[in-house]
Amino acid sequence: MTLIYKICTDVEWRIAVAERVYRGAPADLEDGFIHFSTAGQLGETLRRHFDGVDGLVIVAFHDDGLGDGLRYEPARGGELFPHLYGTLDPAAALRVWPLQRDDDGNPVLPA
Repeated sequence: MTLIYKICTDVEWRIAVAERVYRGAPADLEDGFIHFSTAGQLGETLRRHFDGVDGLVIVAFHDDGLGDGLRYEPARGGELFPHLYGTLDPAAALRVWPLQRDDDGNPVLPA
């Protein structure tokens, strides 16, 4: 069991909670799966894909609770990233953090 994280906007997450299903952000829908990061991948994912984006949340999940649609696949530099093929039940979330940034605009990751 490994913790994995979804980065999305607060608005996207609130809609998912209200609808009881998360279908993914625009990039997820385009790629055909929901992108996740491990703890060690979070910082670089934020830097590459969410630099300067406000109103983000980080949502934690246990990877073994997401079913058979979750696969670890090579992405950046061959590193294995968790990808969920299918929809996500927001009730499976363990915790949701609003993304904080320091005075220089760098993300402050949850401990």
